[in-house]
Amino acid sequence: MATHTVKILTIGHITRDALQIFTEKPQGLDFTPGQAIDISINKEGWKNEIRPFTFTSLPDDDYLQFTIKTYPSHKGVTNELLQLRKNDELILRDVFGAIEYKGEGYFIAGGAGITPFVSIFRYLRSKNAIGDNKLIYANKTRDDIILKYEFHYFLGENFINILSDEVVEGYAHGFITENFLREHITDFNKNIYLCGPPPMMEAVEKILSGLNVDEKLIIKEAV
Repeated sequence: MATHTVKILTIGHITRDALQIFTEKPQGLDFTPGQAIDISINKEGWKNEIRPFTFTSLPDDDYLQFTIKTYPSHKGVTNELLQLRKNDELILRDVFGAIEYKGEGYFIAGGAGITPFVSIFRYLRSKNAIGDNKLIYANKTRDDIILKYEFHYFLGENFINILSDEVVEGYAHGFITENFLREHITDFNKNIYLCGPPPMMEAVEKILSGLNVDEKLIIKEAV
């Protein structure tokens, strides 16, 4: 397994608990929009604490970008990331991931599950190929929506938000249900891209199964 040690170029918050990290890009490192890489922090006691994070930059960029939701109360890797500054180092390992763009459809994300879709939509935008793709994004509150303005710019009315813990005018409230999906998905024979916390994934997959959606149309991370 090849490893690369890279320096952080910039690091900062884009929501109250989401970090955006730019790093150097090792020569020869390739990925497909939607993929992730195993990363650890190059500090004593943290080098073997390996976690997967998704690329939110594009394959042709001369830097790497990661958009990472942090959990300070867990006292784990993401909390340690909050302590890092410019020129601190990360160790990059294997690239992996089964989520990739296979044609127009519906993207369903929950919380940090949006990250594979960031690079995909940025790639489509760079090719002027956003088309009629639609993004359904579930969060607790409006302040938790990652890259809200960018997705709205890309997608306009095809960017649908639902909030579980906050009632806000112009936003759906509650959880993703069968009725909610029927309201926003007009063709269940199109690709459905799915990424989010396991309970949300299980609930949505159960709904899709009940709607007789072909499993081959559901694109998600391999278990």
